[in-house]
Amino acid sequence: PPPFTGVWMGDSKLCAIGVHCGNHITSHGLALNCCTDLTWFDHIVPCGLEGKGVTSLSHELGQHVAVNCVLEPFLHSFQEVFDCTLVSSEDPG
Repeated sequence: PPPFTGVWMGDSKLCAIGVHCGNHITSHGLALNCCTDLTWFDHIVPCGLEGKGVTSLSHELGQHVAVNCVLEPFLHSFQEVFDCTLVSSEDPG
Protein backbone atom coordinates (compact mmCIF):
# COMPACT_ATOMS: atom_id res chain seq x y z
CA PRO A 1 0.00 0.00 0.00
CA PRO A 2 1.25 3.52 -0.69
CA PRO A 3 3.69 4.93 0.19
CA PHE A 4 5.54 1.58 0.38
CA THR A 5 7.33 0.13 -2.64
CA GLY A 6 6.91 -3.43 -3.82
CA VAL A 7 3.95 -5.63 -4.59
CA TRP A 8 1.48 -6.04 -1.74
CA MET A 9 -1.38 -8.35 -0.81
CA GLY A 10 -3.20 -6.35 1.83
CA ASP A 11 -0.66 -5.57 4.57
CA SER A 12 1.80 -8.26 3.42
CA LYS A 13 4.60 -7.77 0.92
CA LEU A 14 4.70 -10.31 -1.91
CA CYS A 15 7.55 -8.81 -3.91
CA ALA A 16 10.36 -6.47 -2.84
CA ILE A 17 11.81 -4.00 -5.32
CA GLY A 18 15.15 -2.34 -4.74
CA VAL A 19 17.48 0.19 -6.30
CA HIS A 20 21.04 0.95 -5.23
CA CYS A 21 23.17 3.79 -6.55
CA GLY A 22 26.86 4.17 -5.78
CA ASN A 23 30.21 4.82 -7.42
CA HIS A 24 28.46 5.90 -10.63
CA ILE A 25 26.74 2.50 -10.90
CA THR A 26 23.03 1.79 -10.54
CA SER A 27 21.84 -1.68 -9.54
CA HIS A 28 18.24 -2.77 -9.30
CA GLY A 29 16.30 -5.93 -8.74
CA LEU A 30 13.33 -7.64 -7.22
CA ALA A 31 12.53 -10.58 -5.02
CA LEU A 32 9.24 -12.32 -5.74
CA ASN A 33 8.32 -14.74 -2.96
CA CYS A 34 7.15 -17.93 -4.68
CA CYS A 35 7.57 -20.75 -2.15
CA THR A 36 9.57 -18.95 0.51
CA ASP A 37 9.69 -20.32 4.07
CA LEU A 38 7.89 -17.41 5.69
CA THR A 39 8.83 -18.44 9.25
CA TRP A 40 12.24 -16.78 8.80
CA PHE A 41 10.47 -13.41 8.71
CA ASP A 42 9.26 -13.98 12.29
CA HIS A 43 12.80 -13.12 13.45
CA ILE A 44 13.18 -9.74 11.71
CA VAL A 45 11.27 -6.60 10.81
CA PRO A 46 11.03 -7.14 7.04
CA CYS A 47 12.12 -4.08 5.08
CA GLY A 48 12.12 -2.16 8.37
CA LEU A 49 8.33 -1.86 8.24
CA GLU A 50 6.81 -2.40 11.68
CA GLY A 51 3.38 -4.01 11.62
CA LYS A 52 3.62 -5.23 8.02
CA GLY A 53 3.94 -8.84 6.96
CA VAL A 54 5.43 -10.91 4.18
CA THR A 55 3.59 -13.41 2.01
CA SER A 56 4.26 -15.69 -0.94
CA LEU A 57 2.46 -16.91 -4.03
CA SER A 58 2.24 -20.38 -2.45
CA HIS A 59 0.63 -18.98 0.70
CA GLU A 60 -1.82 -16.77 -1.17
CA LEU A 61 -2.86 -19.46 -3.67
CA GLY A 62 -2.95 -22.30 -1.13
CA GLN A 63 -0.70 -24.52 -3.25
CA HIS A 64 3.01 -24.94 -3.89
CA VAL A 65 4.22 -22.49 -6.55
CA ALA A 66 7.82 -23.22 -7.58
CA VAL A 67 10.11 -20.58 -9.04
CA ASN A 68 10.49 -22.55 -12.29
CA CYS A 69 6.69 -22.34 -12.78
CA VAL A 70 6.73 -18.55 -12.47
CA LEU A 71 9.93 -17.64 -14.28
CA GLU A 72 8.83 -17.99 -17.92
CA PRO A 73 5.49 -16.13 -17.61
CA PHE A 74 7.18 -13.47 -15.47
CA LEU A 75 9.92 -12.85 -18.04
CA HIS A 76 7.37 -12.81 -20.88
CA SER A 77 5.28 -10.20 -19.05
CA PHE A 78 8.40 -8.16 -18.24
CA GLN A 79 9.30 -8.01 -21.96
CA GLU A 80 5.76 -6.94 -22.86
CA VAL A 81 5.49 -4.24 -20.21
CA PHE A 82 8.93 -2.76 -20.84
CA ASP A 83 8.90 -3.35 -24.62
CA CYS A 84 12.28 -5.05 -24.58
CA THR A 85 14.04 -8.30 -25.41
CA LEU A 86 15.74 -10.12 -22.57
CA VAL A 87 19.00 -11.93 -23.28
CA SER A 88 20.30 -14.62 -20.95
CA SER A 89 23.93 -14.49 -19.91
CA GLU A 90 23.91 -18.23 -20.62
CA ASP A 91 22.99 -17.68 -24.28
CA PRO A 92 25.93 -18.23 -26.63
CA GLY A 93 27.03 -15.17 -28.55
